[in-house]
Amino acid sequence: MSVLEAIDVVKEFRGGDGGTLRVLDGVNLAVERGEMVAIVGASGAGKSTLLHVLGALERPTSGEVRLAAQSIATRADEELAAIRNRTVGFVFQFHHLLREFTALENVAIPLRIGGMDAKRAERRGKELLERLGLGARMHHRPGQLSGGEQQRTAVARALAADPAILLADEPSGNLDHANAERLHDLFGELARDMDLGLVVVTHNRSLAQRAERTLLLEDGRLVETDVNEAVT
Repeated sequence: MSVLEAIDVVKEFRGGDGGTLRVLDGVNLAVERGEMVAIVGASGAGKSTLLHVLGALERPTSGEVRLAAQSIATRADEELAAIRNRTVGFVFQFHHLLREFTALENVAIPLRIGGMDAKRAERRGKELLERLGLGARMHHRPGQLSGGEQQRTAVARALAADPAILLADEPSGNLDHANAERLHDLFGELARDMDLGLVVVTHNRSLAQRAERTLLLEDGRLVETDVNEAVT
């Protein structure tokens, strides 16, 4: 059973001239646990919009999204937020870490907000930071970490609640080559090792090559593509 599904998803926005701009035009996608899917396409094609719709940050204009077999079409905002928080982890190009807190505190805070007791949250944070190669850096604040370490901390935070789905939007876009490659290796392992569905939007060929499938978003639809042809 797919852990993430999009069925005939359409997303429209009202343009400045009062007209309708259709960004997604019947997107279909199914992602299994243990699978990494890369989504590529030209700037402005709607890749980030698609990721927001898949992760229930935005509602589709029409069509259906299912997260871990739960249809979200008719959910009230509060119920939708609860499903999203339990099911989906997000990683963005910029890490958005809280600079006054340590790496461990940044990972544990969402768990504490979600009601987990302090000891369990700290134990989970340590486990993830060690898994991501940050065991010796967990008590450092973001300003004391390299760009790659900050982004791996953000990945740990996204994984803290044990989501079924991880969505990443240009996760290595702000990193130098060495740190980007280390992050790419990590993403290549995550879906398999943590048994989650992973969808990554990227312009980076090296990252896309780690995926089982590469899909091109073009004219509002997803089509299978050759990563070497689609990513420059």
